[in-house]
Amino acid sequence: MAESIYQHDTFISPFTWRYGSREMRIIWSEVHKRRLLRRIWTALARAEMKAGIVSEEQVQDLEKSINSIDIARASEIEAEIHHDLMAEIKTYAEQCPVGGSIIHLGATSMDALDNMDAVRLKEAMDIIIDKTLELTAVIAEKIREFAHVPCMAFTHIQPAEPTTIGYRLAQYGQDLGEDLKELRRVRESIRGKGMKGAVGTSASYTELLKGTGIKSSDLENMVMDELGLKAFTAATQVYPRKQDLAIVNSLSSLGASLYKMAFDIRILQSPPFGEWSEPFGSKQVGSSAMPFKRNPIRSEKIDSLARFLSTLPATAWNNAAHTLLERTLDDSANRREILPAAFLTADEILKTMNMVISGIRFHTESIERNLATYGVFAATERLLMELGRRGGDRQEMHELIREHSLVCWAELQKGQENTLRELLAGDPEITKYIPEEDILNLLDASEYIGDARERALMVAGELESLLTD
Repeated sequence: MAESIYQHDTFISPFTWRYGSREMRIIWSEVHKRRLLRRIWTALARAEMKAGIVSEEQVQDLEKSINSIDIARASEIEAEIHHDLMAEIKTYAEQCPVGGSIIHLGATSMDALDNMDAVRLKEAMDIIIDKTLELTAVIAEKIREFAHVPCMAFTHIQPAEPTTIGYRLAQYGQDLGEDLKELRRVRESIRGKGMKGAVGTSASYTELLKGTGIKSSDLENMVMDELGLKAFTAATQVYPRKQDLAIVNSLSSLGASLYKMAFDIRILQSPPFGEWSEPFGSKQVGSSAMPFKRNPIRSEKIDSLARFLSTLPATAWNNAAHTLLERTLDDSANRREILPAAFLTADEILKTMNMVISGIRFHTESIERNLATYGVFAATERLLMELGRRGGDRQEMHELIREHSLVCWAELQKGQENTLRELLAGDPEITKYIPEEDILNLLDASEYIGDARERALMVAGELESLLTD
Protein backbone atom coordinates (compact mmCIF):
# COMPACT_ATOMS: atom_id res chain seq x y z
CA MET A 1 0.00 0.00 0.00
CA ALA A 2 1.30 3.46 -0.87
CA GLU A 3 1.78 5.85 2.04
CA SER A 4 -0.98 8.39 2.50
CA ILE A 5 -0.17 11.84 1.16
CA TYR A 6 -0.63 14.57 3.73
CA GLN A 7 -2.88 17.50 2.90
CA HIS A 8 -2.31 21.14 3.81
CA ASP A 9 -6.00 21.92 4.34
CA THR A 10 -5.91 20.43 7.85
CA PHE A 11 -3.41 20.40 10.70
CA ILE A 12 -0.24 18.43 10.10
CA SER A 13 2.81 18.42 12.31
CA PRO A 14 5.85 20.39 11.10
CA PHE A 15 7.71 17.11 11.54
CA THR A 16 5.49 15.57 8.87
CA TRP A 17 7.08 17.61 6.14
CA ARG A 18 9.34 20.42 7.39
CA TYR A 19 11.69 19.08 10.07
CA GLY A 20 13.57 15.81 10.27
CA SER A 21 14.91 13.48 7.61
CA ARG A 22 12.84 11.09 5.55
CA GLU A 23 14.67 8.12 7.06
CA MET A 24 13.66 9.23 10.55
CA ARG A 25 10.07 9.90 9.50
CA ILE A 26 9.84 6.40 8.04
CA ILE A 27 10.88 4.85 11.36
CA TRP A 28 8.06 6.67 13.14
CA SER A 29 5.50 6.10 10.39
CA GLU A 30 2.33 4.08 10.86
CA VAL A 31 3.34 1.75 8.02
CA HIS A 32 6.67 0.90 9.66
CA LYS A 33 5.00 0.53 13.05
CA ARG A 34 2.48 -1.99 11.70
CA ARG A 35 5.13 -3.94 9.83
CA LEU A 36 7.09 -4.27 13.06
CA LEU A 37 3.97 -5.42 14.90
CA ARG A 38 3.47 -8.11 12.28
CA ARG A 39 7.10 -9.15 12.65
CA ILE A 40 6.50 -9.59 16.37
CA TRP A 41 3.32 -11.60 15.87
CA THR A 42 5.07 -13.78 13.32
CA ALA A 43 8.06 -14.30 15.64
CA LEU A 44 5.68 -15.25 18.44
CA ALA A 45 3.85 -17.70 16.16
CA ARG A 46 7.14 -19.22 15.04
CA ALA A 47 8.19 -19.77 18.66
CA GLU A 48 4.78 -21.30 19.40
CA MET A 49 5.22 -23.55 16.36
CA LYS A 50 8.45 -24.88 17.90
CA ALA A 51 6.40 -25.64 21.01
CA GLY A 52 3.89 -27.55 18.88
CA ILE A 53 1.03 -25.15 19.59
CA VAL A 54 0.55 -23.80 16.05
CA SER A 55 1.28 -25.28 12.64
CA GLU A 56 3.94 -24.42 10.10
CA GLU A 57 1.18 -23.62 7.58
CA GLN A 58 -0.26 -21.01 9.93
CA VAL A 59 3.14 -19.35 10.36
CA GLN A 60 3.76 -19.36 6.60
CA ASP A 61 0.36 -17.75 6.07
CA LEU A 62 1.29 -14.93 8.46
CA GLU A 63 4.60 -14.42 6.70
CA LYS A 64 2.90 -13.99 3.30
CA SER A 65 0.98 -10.90 4.44
CA ILE A 66 3.58 -9.37 6.74
CA ASN A 67 3.99 -6.34 4.44
CA SER A 68 0.34 -6.03 3.31
CA ILE A 69 -0.43 -3.04 5.50
CA ASP A 70 -3.97 -1.70 5.08
CA ILE A 71 -4.40 1.34 7.31
CA ALA A 72 -7.73 2.28 5.71
CA ARG A 73 -9.25 -1.09 6.67
CA ALA A 74 -7.73 -0.96 10.17
CA SER A 75 -9.16 2.53 10.65
CA GLU A 76 -12.63 1.27 9.70
CA ILE A 77 -12.42 -1.48 12.30
CA GLU A 78 -10.99 0.85 14.95
CA ALA A 79 -13.94 3.23 14.43
CA GLU A 80 -16.21 0.38 15.52
CA ILE A 81 -14.23 -1.28 18.33
CA HIS A 82 -12.17 1.68 19.64
CA HIS A 83 -8.99 -0.35 20.10
CA ASP A 84 -6.21 0.38 17.64
CA LEU A 85 -4.14 -2.74 18.24
CA MET A 86 -7.10 -5.10 17.98
CA ALA A 87 -8.08 -3.32 14.78
CA GLU A 88 -4.66 -4.11 13.32
CA ILE A 89 -4.91 -7.73 14.51
CA LYS A 90 -8.32 -8.11 12.84
CA THR A 91 -7.02 -6.51 9.63
CA TYR A 92 -4.05 -8.88 9.58
CA ALA A 93 -6.31 -11.84 10.36
CA GLU A 94 -8.60 -11.02 7.42
CA GLN A 95 -5.55 -11.30 5.15
CA CYS A 96 -4.51 -14.65 6.63
CA PRO A 97 -7.28 -17.27 6.24
CA VAL A 98 -5.05 -20.06 7.58
CA GLY A 99 -3.03 -18.31 10.27
CA GLY A 100 -5.29 -15.44 11.25
CA SER A 101 -6.80 -17.28 14.20
CA ILE A 102 -3.49 -17.60 16.09
CA ILE A 103 -2.26 -14.00 15.75
CA HIS A 104 -1.35 -12.56 19.18
CA LEU A 105 -1.94 -15.93 20.88
CA GLY A 106 -1.08 -15.63 24.58
CA ALA A 107 -0.06 -12.00 24.25
CA THR A 108 -1.32 -8.75 25.69
CA SER A 109 -1.24 -5.51 23.72
CA MET A 110 1.98 -4.24 25.25
CA ASP A 111 3.82 -7.47 24.45
CA ALA A 112 3.49 -6.30 20.87
CA LEU A 113 3.59 -2.52 21.28
CA ASP A 114 6.46 -2.17 23.75
CA ASN A 115 8.71 -4.55 21.85
CA MET A 116 7.81 -2.72 18.66
CA ASP A 117 8.77 0.57 20.30
CA ALA A 118 12.07 -0.87 21.51
CA VAL A 119 12.97 -1.85 17.93
CA ARG A 120 12.06 1.64 16.69
CA LEU A 121 14.03 3.29 19.47
CA LYS A 122 17.16 1.38 18.51
CA GLU A 123 16.69 2.19 14.82
CA ALA A 124 16.12 5.87 15.56
CA MET A 125 19.07 6.04 17.94
CA ASP A 126 21.32 4.59 15.23
CA ILE A 127 20.44 7.52 12.96
CA ILE A 128 21.13 10.04 15.72
CA ILE A 129 24.47 8.43 16.56
CA ASP A 130 25.53 8.39 12.89
CA LYS A 131 24.73 12.09 12.50
CA THR A 132 26.46 12.91 15.78
CA LEU A 133 29.54 11.09 14.51
CA GLU A 134 29.39 13.12 11.31
CA LEU A 135 29.26 16.37 13.28
CA THR A 136 32.03 15.20 15.61
CA ALA A 137 34.30 14.56 12.64
CA VAL A 138 33.64 18.01 11.18
CA ILE A 139 34.29 19.77 14.49
CA ALA A 140 37.49 17.78 15.09
CA GLU A 141 38.72 18.87 11.66
CA LYS A 142 37.88 22.53 12.36
CA ILE A 143 39.62 22.37 15.75
CA ARG A 144 42.82 21.17 14.13
CA GLU A 145 42.62 23.76 11.36
CA PHE A 146 42.12 26.71 13.72
CA ALA A 147 43.85 25.55 16.91
CA HIS A 148 46.55 28.19 16.48
CA VAL A 149 44.43 31.19 15.37
CA PRO A 150 44.15 33.73 18.21
CA CYS A 151 40.97 35.64 18.95
CA MET A 152 39.37 37.42 21.87
CA ALA A 153 37.59 35.37 24.49
CA PHE A 154 34.55 36.85 26.22
CA THR A 155 33.26 36.31 29.74
CA HIS A 156 29.91 37.84 30.71
CA ILE A 157 29.80 38.76 26.99
CA GLN A 158 32.59 41.26 27.76
CA PRO A 159 36.13 41.12 26.32
CA ALA A 160 38.31 39.01 28.60
CA GLU A 161 41.60 37.45 27.48
CA PRO A 162 42.70 35.94 24.17
CA THR A 163 42.00 32.35 23.26
CA THR A 164 42.08 30.58 19.88
CA ILE A 165 39.28 29.72 17.53
CA GLY A 166 40.22 26.07 17.81
CA TYR A 167 40.13 26.15 21.60
CA ARG A 168 36.66 27.69 21.57
CA LEU A 169 35.54 24.98 19.15
CA ALA A 170 37.15 22.43 21.46
CA GLN A 171 34.68 23.35 24.21
CA TYR A 172 31.80 22.46 21.89
CA GLY A 173 33.57 19.34 20.68
CA GLN A 174 34.28 18.15 24.20
CA ASP A 175 30.60 18.45 25.15
CA LEU A 176 29.59 16.70 21.95
CA GLY A 177 31.99 13.87 22.71
CA GLU A 178 30.30 13.32 26.07
CA ASP A 179 26.90 13.32 24.35
CA LEU A 180 28.11 10.75 21.84
CA LYS A 181 29.32 8.44 24.59
CA GLU A 182 26.00 8.75 26.41
CA LEU A 183 23.98 8.15 23.24
CA ARG A 184 25.97 4.99 22.61
CA ARG A 185 25.53 3.82 26.19
CA VAL A 186 21.79 4.42 26.11
CA ARG A 187 21.43 2.74 22.74
CA GLU A 188 23.15 -0.39 24.00
CA SER A 189 20.88 -0.44 27.06
CA ILE A 190 17.59 -0.44 25.09
CA ARG A 191 15.48 -3.49 25.91
CA GLY A 192 12.02 -4.70 25.08
CA LYS A 193 9.34 -5.80 27.48
CA GLY A 194 9.69 -9.37 26.32
CA MET A 195 6.69 -11.70 26.18
CA LYS A 196 5.33 -11.46 29.73
CA GLY A 197 1.58 -11.00 29.41
CA ALA A 198 -0.92 -8.79 31.18
CA VAL A 199 0.96 -7.94 34.39
CA GLY A 200 4.41 -9.25 33.52
CA THR A 201 4.13 -12.66 35.19
CA SER A 202 3.95 -14.66 31.94
CA ALA A 203 0.89 -16.46 33.33
CA SER A 204 -0.84 -16.74 29.95
CA TYR A 205 2.26 -18.21 28.29
CA THR A 206 2.88 -20.57 31.18
CA GLU A 207 -0.66 -21.88 30.77
CA LEU A 208 -0.36 -22.06 26.99
CA LEU A 209 2.89 -24.01 27.15
CA LYS A 210 1.76 -26.68 29.61
CA GLY A 211 2.92 -30.11 28.52
CA THR A 212 5.19 -28.78 25.75
CA GLY A 213 8.44 -29.01 27.69
CA ILE A 214 9.12 -25.37 26.88
CA LYS A 215 9.09 -22.70 29.57
CA SER A 216 7.65 -19.23 29.09
CA SER A 217 11.17 -17.78 29.43
CA ASP A 218 12.33 -20.07 26.60
CA LEU A 219 9.53 -18.82 24.35
CA GLU A 220 10.38 -15.23 25.25
CA ASN A 221 14.04 -15.79 24.35
CA MET A 222 13.12 -17.27 20.97
CA VAL A 223 10.94 -14.27 20.11
CA MET A 224 13.43 -11.67 21.33
CA ASP A 225 16.36 -13.32 19.56
CA GLU A 226 14.47 -13.11 16.29
CA LEU A 227 13.75 -9.42 16.92
CA GLY A 228 17.37 -8.68 17.87
CA LEU A 229 16.30 -7.43 21.30
CA LYS A 230 17.13 -8.14 24.88
CA ALA A 231 14.25 -8.22 27.34
CA PHE A 232 13.96 -6.65 30.76
CA THR A 233 14.27 -9.33 33.43
CA ALA A 234 11.18 -7.98 35.15
CA ALA A 235 8.35 -5.93 33.69
CA THR A 236 4.75 -5.09 34.48
CA GLN A 237 2.27 -4.77 31.65
CA VAL A 238 4.85 -2.43 30.10
CA TYR A 239 8.62 -2.10 30.08
CA PRO A 240 9.90 0.36 32.73
CA ARG A 241 9.22 3.89 31.50
CA LYS A 242 12.56 4.96 32.94
CA GLN A 243 13.92 3.66 29.64
CA ASP A 244 12.03 6.37 27.77
CA LEU A 245 13.30 8.95 30.27
CA ALA A 246 16.92 7.89 29.74
CA ILE A 247 16.50 8.06 25.96
CA VAL A 248 14.78 11.44 25.88
CA ASN A 249 17.29 12.80 28.42
CA SER A 250 20.20 11.78 26.20
CA LEU A 251 18.62 13.58 23.24
CA SER A 252 17.87 16.64 25.37
CA SER A 253 21.47 16.74 26.59
CA LEU A 254 22.66 16.64 22.99
CA GLY A 255 20.24 19.50 22.30
CA ALA A 256 21.76 21.54 25.14
CA SER A 257 25.24 21.21 23.63
CA LEU A 258 24.07 22.23 20.17
CA TYR A 259 21.94 25.04 21.61
CA LYS A 260 25.00 26.63 23.23
CA MET A 261 27.04 26.27 20.05
CA ALA A 262 24.30 27.85 17.95
CA PHE A 263 23.73 30.65 20.46
CA ASP A 264 27.45 31.53 20.45
CA ILE A 265 27.42 31.60 16.65
CA ARG A 266 24.46 33.98 16.77
CA ILE A 267 26.36 36.29 19.13
CA LEU A 268 29.56 36.18 17.09
CA GLN A 269 27.64 36.82 13.86
CA SER A 270 26.25 40.07 15.25
CA PRO A 271 28.08 42.96 13.48
CA PRO A 272 29.53 44.46 16.70
CA PHE A 273 31.45 41.17 17.01
CA GLY A 274 31.46 40.21 13.34
CA GLU A 275 33.87 37.31 13.82
CA TRP A 276 31.91 34.23 12.71
CA SER A 277 28.96 33.66 10.43
CA GLU A 278 26.89 30.69 9.35
CA PRO A 279 26.56 29.93 5.60
CA PHE A 280 24.37 32.38 3.72
CA GLY A 281 23.14 31.50 0.23
CA SER A 282 23.62 33.86 -2.70
CA LYS A 283 19.82 34.11 -3.16
CA GLN A 284 18.92 33.78 0.52
CA VAL A 285 16.59 36.47 1.89
CA GLY A 286 17.43 37.71 5.39
CA SER A 287 14.39 39.88 5.99
CA SER A 288 11.17 40.71 4.17
CA ALA A 289 11.48 44.35 5.27
CA MET A 290 15.24 44.98 5.42
CA PRO A 291 17.06 43.73 2.31
CA PHE A 292 20.51 44.12 3.90
CA LYS A 293 19.86 41.66 6.75
CA ARG A 294 21.88 38.44 7.10
CA ASN A 295 20.01 36.81 9.95
CA PRO A 296 21.47 33.62 11.46
CA ILE A 297 18.31 31.68 10.70
CA ARG A 298 19.89 28.22 10.86
CA SER A 299 21.38 28.82 14.29
CA GLU A 300 18.10 30.36 15.42
CA LYS A 301 16.20 27.30 14.19
CA ILE A 302 18.58 25.04 16.12
CA ASP A 303 17.95 27.03 19.30
CA SER A 304 14.20 27.08 18.75
CA LEU A 305 14.01 23.31 18.26
CA ALA A 306 16.46 22.59 21.09
CA ARG A 307 14.34 24.70 23.41
CA PHE A 308 11.36 22.49 22.52
CA LEU A 309 13.44 19.34 22.96
CA SER A 310 14.41 20.47 26.46
CA THR A 311 10.75 20.30 27.53
CA LEU A 312 10.19 16.64 26.62
CA PRO A 313 12.08 14.97 29.50
CA ALA A 314 9.52 16.43 31.91
CA THR A 315 6.76 14.40 30.27
CA ALA A 316 8.95 11.28 30.15
CA TRP A 317 9.72 11.81 33.85
CA ASN A 318 6.04 11.95 34.68
CA ASN A 319 5.36 8.83 32.66
CA ALA A 320 8.07 6.96 34.57
CA ALA A 321 6.93 8.23 37.95
CA HIS A 322 3.22 7.72 37.38
CA THR A 323 3.14 4.17 36.05
CA LEU A 324 1.06 3.18 39.06
CA LEU A 325 1.16 -0.41 40.27
CA GLU A 326 1.30 -2.67 37.19
CA ARG A 327 -0.04 -0.26 34.57
CA THR A 328 -1.90 2.95 33.86
CA LEU A 329 -2.79 4.17 30.39
CA ASP A 330 -2.06 7.84 31.02
CA ASP A 331 1.30 7.66 29.24
CA SER A 332 -0.05 6.15 26.03
CA ALA A 333 -1.34 9.24 24.25
CA ASN A 334 1.65 11.46 24.98
CA ARG A 335 4.20 8.75 24.06
CA ARG A 336 2.75 8.79 20.54
CA GLU A 337 4.03 12.38 20.37
CA ILE A 338 7.09 12.76 22.60
CA LEU A 339 9.12 9.81 21.30
CA PRO A 340 8.93 10.64 17.58
CA ALA A 341 9.10 14.36 18.33
CA ALA A 342 12.28 13.93 20.39
CA PHE A 343 14.03 11.98 17.65
CA LEU A 344 12.81 14.12 14.76
CA THR A 345 13.82 17.28 16.64
CA ALA A 346 17.30 15.96 17.41
CA ASP A 347 17.59 14.74 13.82
CA GLU A 348 16.77 18.18 12.40
CA ILE A 349 19.08 19.93 14.84
CA LEU A 350 21.98 17.66 13.91
CA LYS A 351 21.32 18.00 10.19
CA THR A 352 21.25 21.79 10.47
CA MET A 353 24.33 22.04 12.71
CA ASN A 354 26.29 19.83 10.34
CA MET A 355 25.44 22.30 7.59
CA VAL A 356 26.37 25.30 9.75
CA ILE A 357 29.72 23.98 10.99
CA SER A 358 30.73 22.58 7.60
CA GLY A 359 30.20 25.99 5.98
CA ILE A 360 31.01 28.34 8.87
CA ARG A 361 33.09 31.41 8.04
CA PHE A 362 35.68 33.04 10.29
CA HIS A 363 36.20 36.70 9.42
CA THR A 364 39.90 37.40 9.85
CA GLU A 365 39.73 41.20 9.77
CA SER A 366 37.08 41.40 12.50
CA ILE A 367 38.88 38.82 14.62
CA GLU A 368 42.16 40.74 14.37
CA ARG A 369 40.41 44.07 14.98
CA ASN A 370 38.78 42.87 18.18
CA LEU A 371 42.01 41.27 19.32
CA ALA A 372 43.96 44.48 18.70
CA THR A 373 41.28 46.63 20.37
CA TYR A 374 40.65 44.58 23.49
CA GLY A 375 43.51 42.11 23.71
CA VAL A 376 45.97 44.70 24.96
CA PHE A 377 43.98 45.05 28.19
CA ALA A 378 44.40 41.36 28.85
CA ALA A 379 48.08 41.48 27.90
CA THR A 380 48.71 43.97 30.70
CA GLU A 381 48.62 40.96 33.04
CA ARG A 382 51.58 39.58 31.12
CA LEU A 383 53.36 42.91 31.50
CA LEU A 384 52.59 42.97 35.23
CA MET A 385 54.15 39.50 35.68
CA GLU A 386 57.31 40.59 33.86
CA LEU A 387 57.56 43.81 35.92
CA GLY A 388 57.43 41.69 39.07
CA ARG A 389 60.15 39.41 37.69
CA ARG A 390 62.37 42.42 37.05
CA GLY A 391 62.02 43.98 40.48
CA GLY A 392 58.99 46.24 40.19
CA ASP A 393 56.62 46.62 43.15
CA ARG A 394 53.61 44.52 42.18
CA GLN A 395 51.03 46.75 43.91
CA GLU A 396 52.47 50.00 42.51
CA MET A 397 52.71 48.58 38.97
CA HIS A 398 49.16 47.19 39.22
CA GLU A 399 47.80 50.63 40.14
CA LEU A 400 49.75 52.31 37.38
CA ILE A 401 48.47 49.90 34.72
CA ARG A 402 44.93 50.19 36.11
CA GLU A 403 44.93 53.99 35.80
CA HIS A 404 46.18 53.90 32.20
CA SER A 405 43.65 51.17 31.36
CA LEU A 406 40.71 53.17 32.69
CA VAL A 407 41.72 56.19 30.61
CA CYS A 408 41.92 54.10 27.44
CA TRP A 409 38.68 52.26 28.15
CA ALA A 410 36.91 55.60 28.41
CA GLU A 411 38.44 56.61 25.06
CA LEU A 412 37.14 53.44 23.44
CA GLN A 413 33.64 54.15 24.69
CA LYS A 414 33.82 57.49 22.91
CA GLY A 415 34.78 55.76 19.67
CA GLN A 416 38.46 56.72 19.87
CA GLU A 417 41.43 54.45 19.20
CA ASN A 418 42.99 52.39 21.96
CA THR A 419 46.32 54.02 22.91
CA LEU A 420 47.10 51.81 25.91
CA ARG A 421 50.17 50.24 24.30
CA GLU A 422 51.69 53.64 23.64
CA LEU A 423 50.86 54.99 27.10
CA LEU A 424 52.43 52.03 28.90
CA ALA A 425 55.48 51.89 26.61
CA GLY A 426 56.07 55.58 27.23
CA ASP A 427 55.63 55.60 31.01
CA PRO A 428 59.05 56.14 32.70
CA GLU A 429 57.92 54.28 35.83
CA ILE A 430 57.63 51.20 33.64
CA THR A 431 60.52 51.72 31.23
CA LYS A 432 62.97 51.90 34.11
CA TYR A 433 62.36 48.15 34.48
CA ILE A 434 61.58 47.09 30.91
CA PRO A 435 62.72 48.68 27.61
CA GLU A 436 60.01 50.15 25.37
CA GLU A 437 60.47 47.51 22.65
CA ASP A 438 60.05 44.69 25.17
CA ILE A 439 56.92 46.36 26.56
CA LEU A 440 55.35 46.49 23.10
CA ASN A 441 56.16 42.81 22.54
CA LEU A 442 54.67 41.85 25.91
CA LEU A 443 51.49 43.72 25.00
CA ASP A 444 51.04 41.66 21.82
CA ALA A 445 47.93 39.77 22.88
CA SER A 446 48.12 37.27 20.03
CA GLU A 447 50.77 35.35 21.95
CA TYR A 448 48.97 35.53 25.29
CA ILE A 449 47.07 32.28 24.82
CA GLY A 450 48.78 29.95 27.26
CA ASP A 451 48.45 26.32 26.13
CA ALA A 452 45.20 26.82 24.22
CA ARG A 453 46.71 25.40 21.03
CA GLU A 454 47.93 22.23 22.69
CA ARG A 455 44.68 21.62 24.57
CA ALA A 456 42.61 22.20 21.44
CA LEU A 457 44.66 19.58 19.60
CA MET A 458 44.25 17.18 22.53
CA VAL A 459 40.47 17.50 22.29
CA ALA A 460 40.63 16.94 18.53
CA GLY A 461 42.51 13.72 19.20
CA GLU A 462 39.96 12.61 21.78
CA LEU A 463 37.12 13.23 19.32
CA GLU A 464 38.90 11.38 16.55
CA SER A 465 39.32 8.37 18.82
CA LEU A 466 35.54 8.33 19.32
CA LEU A 467 35.04 8.07 15.57
CA THR A 468 36.74 4.66 15.49
CA ASP A 469 35.21 3.17 18.67
